[in-house]
Order: sequence, then structure tokens, then C-alpha cells
Amino acid sequence: MKRPTIKDIAAGAGVSKGAVSLALNGRAGVSEATRSRVLEVASSLGYRPSVTARALSSASADAVGLVLVRPPRALGDEAFFFQLIAGIQSEMSSALLLQVVSSREDEISLYRRWWAEHRVDGVFLVDLLVSDPRVELMSSLGLPAVVVGGAGHHGELASVWADDYAAMTSVVEHLKTSGHRRIARVTGLPSLLHTVRRDAAFAASCEDGVVVAGDYTAEAGASATRSLLALESPPTAIVYDNDVMAVAGASAAASLGVAVPSELSVVAWDDSVLCQQLGLTALSRDTFAFGARAARALVSVIGGASPTDEEDVLPELVVRGSTGRAPVA
Repeated sequence: MKRPTIKDIAAGAGVSKGAVSLALNGRAGVSEATRSRVLEVASSLGYRPSVTARALSSASADAVGLVLVRPPRALGDEAFFFQLIAGIQSEMSSALLLQVVSSREDEISLYRRWWAEHRVDGVFLVDLLVSDPRVELMSSLGLPAVVVGGAGHHGELASVWADDYAAMTSVVEHLKTSGHRRIARVTGLPSLLHTVRRDAAFAASCEDGVVVAGDYTAEAGASATRSLLALESPPTAIVYDNDVMAVAGASAAASLGVAVPSELSVVAWDDSVLCQQLGLTALSRDTFAFGARAARALVSVIGGASPTDEEDVLPELVVRGSTGRAPVA
């Protein structure tokens, strides 16, 4: 198949080859509308700039990128990402470009722009979807990338991940050992791959379990908890997909007069200082080390090594004061 050229992009976008060159290299001289059209055509054609040309213009951007799809205000509550970023920075000499956007479409547009303008040498992909368009996009652009948490769905890209399925199974088994049979789960965003994997493990190990969708916010954790405790047969244990929802859930239970842990056991995913200070049972892993591992994988791929698929240490359940024996009926 013939490699697409600047001439092909110019024909597809209806502009001159000079305008294409300016747009692809992020230079002044073309409107933003023209630049966007050129980048879209270049991506659809699978255009990749010549390695030689890149070397002549600037071999390295000396930067890597991380994009988070989040409401900006919500990001401050997520201790996981602060630890992940700290771990990434510990292994990177390059600058880390962190961008928060409001939609997956904005995220994809940003990657195309970074690629066209040679802003980054590689990127970290987080919050993977079951069928994620970013995986194919990175492969088509030839932009080095590491999928953080994309077990089995990372295509030809490098990946580092932890076994969410096994971790969820271990949580449910611990609760069952303590006599719990009515167990509920408050999830993160249902479109995310790790949510789906945790759902599957929960369903397989807890046949009568109840699942309520959340979004990692305190409001979602509190609302889901109130709904669950209003059931005719309320759960005696609830597993939350992050620490923020778990803390809010425990608080909501207390406001309803439901004591933790004598009447309700609470488990949080991803341990944090918040969990430690409040005595919440939580799944713990070294997120800093996880970020450092992802950074080493990206450095390796940028350097020309073949992508690897690396499984991280299985998260460990740290039992604290928020879980106990199931109450006697």
C-alpha cells in the first residue's frame, strides 16, 4: 500500500502543500479551522511523518503526555492519580504534559495535535475502555504509548496492569469468610475496562450481589449507599470502587443510624491516607511504584524497544476497623 504523502493530505483537505506543512508542524500561517482539517485528513490517511524529516526538524520533543477525562474540580479528590503521576515523574527526565479535558473526543483531538506538532515523544493512556479507539489511534500514528491498566485490550501497545478480577474475588471471599451473604458493590464509571472486569469477578463470586453504578465522587457514594440501605433486605457489606465513595458511604450510613462495622462493613478500592486515617479496610497497592513501572515501559518503547505486557503485584486487602462479622439476622 502506497505511503500517504503531504500531497495526498493537501488534495484531501483542499489546501496547498505549504499549508499542510505549516499545519503539521504547528507553525503560524494557517487558520485553526484549516489546521484542524489538515490534521483530520492526515489521521484518516494514516500519515506518518518521515523519520528522517523528524530527525532534521527536531529528533525529540523531550516531553511525554498524560490526558485525563475529568471535571477539573473532581480531579483534586483522586489520590490515585497524584501517586501515579509522582511515580511517573520519578523515572522520567522528560517533561510531563498533563491535560484535563471534558470528553474522550477532546482527548483524541489533543493526541492528534500533539503528534502533528511533535509536542510529545510518547503518551500514557489511562482509564481504558473495553473497545478503546485510542489504542488503534496510537498504532496508526506511530506514537509510542503505554496503556496503564489495559490487560488484554491494549492491541500492539505496551501495557502495565494489575489483576482487578483476582483482587475483587479476594475481597468477596474475605467478606464471605466473615459471614456476609448480602454484599453490594458501588462501581466507578461503567464504560471503563477495569469496572467491567471487577463487575465480572463480583458476579462470579457473589451470585446474589447488588451493583449500583457510581462515578468516583462523594455524592455518588453517599447516594448509592442510601439507596442500598433502603432496600427491603439491605446489604451487610458494601465494596466501593474508590476511597472517596467509601468514605462518603460510611458517613451516609452513620447519618441513617447504621453502625459501621457492626451493622455494615465497608471496603474501599485503592488505599489512601484518607482510608488509613479513618480506619477503612481497603485494597492496597504501591501506586507510586506502579507509575514508575509505567514510566520505564514508555522510556523503553520511545527508545525503540518492543512493547511489553507487564502484570503488576496483586493488590493486597488491608483489614481495618470498617469491616467485621456479619450481623446476626
